Amino acid sequence: MAQQYDVTLKMLLQDSDGQAVHLATGLSVAAWLNIELPKIANPRVDLLGQTDDGSLLHLELQVGNDAEMPMRMAEYALAIYRSLGKFARQIVLYAGEPELRMETTLQGPGFSFRYEVIDLRDVDGDTLLASDNLGDNVLAIVTRLRDQQTAIEEILRKISTRDETRREQAIEQLLILAGLRGLEEAVEEAILKMATINDIILSNKVLGREYKRGREEGELEGELKGELKLFRRLIEKRFGAIPEWADERLNHRSTEDLEALSVRLLDGATLEELLQ
Repeated sequence: MAQQYDVTLKMLLQDSDGQAVHLATGLSVAAWLNIELPKIANPRVDLLGQTDDGSLLHLELQVGNDAEMPMRMAEYALAIYRSLGKFARQIVLYAGEPELRMETTLQGPGFSFRYEVIDLRDVDGDTLLASDNLGDNVLAIVTRLRDQQTAIEEILRKISTRDETRREQAIEQLLILAGLRGLEEAVEEAILKMATINDIILSNKVLGREYKRGREEGELEGELKGELKLFRRLIEKRFGAIPEWADERLNHRSTEDLEALSVRLLDGATLEELLQ
């Protein structure tokens, strides 16, 4: 799972036009470099960029505390120097939930090495929310926010303005990063409030997975089973645990019935009103 977080963070940072990186580090990246470093255990750094003034910026992304981080960063420092002939400013961007506890120095007889660590919770997320870049907006979920719920709704509003392909990608990225802050359910609930079931199916792989699987089977029974499973989950998000009487009524609904109910889901004041 850590790799999934790293990949998502890397994609968003590279796609953010430098706003998120600049906000966290004070540096602006003119170009990202893609090089393989020689003679070290992990030959590829997370992100290596060249700044506007020609200096190098090396970013490593961490979602957990690593006791060997100083050694890793020292190895990267020497490998970058060997490959490019100059040292990079090295920063670890920490997106984990546990308290940051990594050492930032490596000391020995006649040897001293230091790098920087920035906890993304110390970055002002409201600035990223105000950005015109969707990558910045999604990254805001792991930063410091005055109001998490309002921020989630604003991120989703900006996502909703994009084309279907970018919308689906951004929803997936948001849900992945929300997992770092325990906000997956809050994001899913916000999606539910903003969209009908058809919108959710089109734009959300997590909530729509069971339905899509049923449709792909090409069988009416599979389609109904998938839609019913999804609809039960949506009801639980809105009204809580489904009572036995409601579950019995749902079992006798057709695919067309469930689609009609989905449209009324956000309008029904009570479960009784929805399933009357």
